[in-house]
Amino acid sequence: PDVKKSEIFNSLTARLTKMESVKVGALAPDFTLPTPEGKMLSLSQFRGKVVVVDCWASWCGPCRAENPNMVALYNANKDKDFTILGVSLDRPNDKDKWIKAIADDKLTWNHVSDLKYWQSMICDLYIISAIPETILIDKEGKIVARGLRGDELKSKVAELLK
Repeated sequence: PDVKKSEIFNSLTARLTKMESVKVGALAPDFTLPTPEGKMLSLSQFRGKVVVVDCWASWCGPCRAENPNMVALYNANKDKDFTILGVSLDRPNDKDKWIKAIADDKLTWNHVSDLKYWQSMICDLYIISAIPETILIDKEGKIVARGLRGDELKSKVAELLK
């Protein structure tokens, strides 16, 4: 009984509850963040499409190395009911680096960021502690997979678009 009253127990219980809300099979929680141009964009605007939420940052080497695969995936499927929503975990005051990375890597899909690094609301909402991280969402808005990259992601997207 004493353990159940402890701060750590309550913290872990809250985290487990939050993890349940973003597991495979759950309805993807909506979020709204600014684009590089300052317009607000919501995940819910893409309902009816297969969406890859791609959490990345300009400073992240593995993210940048994965970007050619994301470009190929997008180009192969952009004319179907498919899109990618890039969510950057760039640092405050690094908007210019974020925008340059989008251009340099030819990431022609929609992008959003609150430029709050690991304090971004997306990290808390989706329990993200490492990037790159992908969240694959079906046309009904349900989370189908998390953490897929390369051929695994390509195969799962193809399966959802059949």
